[in-house]
Amino acid sequence: MSHYAEVLKEQRAIDALLADGFRITRISEDMDGSAVVFAKTAPSAERAELQLLTADARKYVVTLLFTRMRAGESAKSETASGQVENSA
Repeated sequence: MSHYAEVLKEQRAIDALLADGFRITRISEDMDGSAVVFAKTAPSAERAELQLLTADARKYVVTLLFTRMRAGESAKSETASGQVENSA
């Protein structure tokens, strides 16, 4: 399998879990890649784990995580102050 096909396969697996309602709960790095743990919120508390082997897929999942975290911070600052803060 080509490198691009491997990256695409891992990205699609990440996207499928996120689309199914899972959230990233933990990322562990080791010499074999990254183990990414996903979980659904209560009441099901279902869990899934992916082992990402390609560097591009690891960068992709971290980018998604930071994007969602940043969106959450924007929502929190909007609700806390009643107005959106411009960080640019």
